[in-house]
Amino acid sequence: MRAVEVKRFGGPDVLTVRELPDPVAGPGQVVVDVAAVDVLFVDTRIRSGWGKEWFTVEPPYVPGNGAAGVVASVGSEVDKSWLGRRVLAHTGENNGMTPVGAYAERAVVATSALTPVPDRLALPEALTLLHDGPTVVALLEKAAVRPGERVLVNAASGSLGTLLVPALKAAGAEVIGAARGTRKLDFIREWGADDAVDYSIPGWTDRVGPVDVVFDGSGGDIGTAAYALVRPGGRFLAYGSSAGEFPKTEPAREGVTVVAILDVSKGVDMRAALTDMLEKAAAGAVTPLVGQTFPLDQARAAHEAVEARQTVGKTLLLT
Repeated sequence: MRAVEVKRFGGPDVLTVRELPDPVAGPGQVVVDVAAVDVLFVDTRIRSGWGKEWFTVEPPYVPGNGAAGVVASVGSEVDKSWLGRRVLAHTGENNGMTPVGAYAERAVVATSALTPVPDRLALPEALTLLHDGPTVVALLEKAAVRPGERVLVNAASGSLGTLLVPALKAAGAEVIGAARGTRKLDFIREWGADDAVDYSIPGWTDRVGPVDVVFDGSGGDIGTAAYALVRPGGRFLAYGSSAGEFPKTEPAREGVTVVAILDVSKGVDMRAALTDMLEKAAAGAVTPLVGQTFPLDQARAAHEAVEARQTVGKTLLLT
């Protein structure tokens, strides 16, 4: 089978397409014929050598931990009814803590890491929800946004932001989306936000003004600046670091609740949340956005586009 391998830590050029042996399912596992692969910003960070204190990944390795496809074979101790089923799969090792194995034509996955895809939903669209769908559910539960509240969404044109914006509008919030560049700002407004602000322009926080809630997928100086906008009684939810690092929320601001990335999913059944989001998408109540796709052998171009902040919505590799 073809697979993309990180031969050493470095830039996108370290991604190499290789022929590897077809995987074989062991006890409690299945082999999935992969149709689409989720490309995450964190994939590019890990590829560069970042995050060694969190991710036990060493080259050479096949990156990625999210795929959609069809179950092609099953190992022992696996119900044969899985054969032929359309599924989403977390391919990571160590209960998903090591994000590897997805950038390939086939992947071995434990049945506990599979989620069936409703018949009415295409696999690429379903895959946009694998990571971001449950996170959105958890974020909205933690934020408890009320009608009339002003809400800022950083990285609003990204895959998670495109799910948050319509959900927040449906909750009755006034939504300001922040991103970089005219193309993304136009998209955010078209996607339903009340306003859009370019956070690469000095003084952008003055344009936003005080808010009740911040959903921060950017981190770094952008997230830190957004934290200062939250009114007493407001909430600041940090779930990303596309700007480089996580935002600084110390010293704590009196009356402001901070939900850090490791706290987002606490108390939330993320598997049930994913199933719920898939059913809503199949029924047309949630609109997944596949912003751009690349063939598997163009993983390097996909990483370059993600790192250059050229993408809108979800980026996928197609086999």
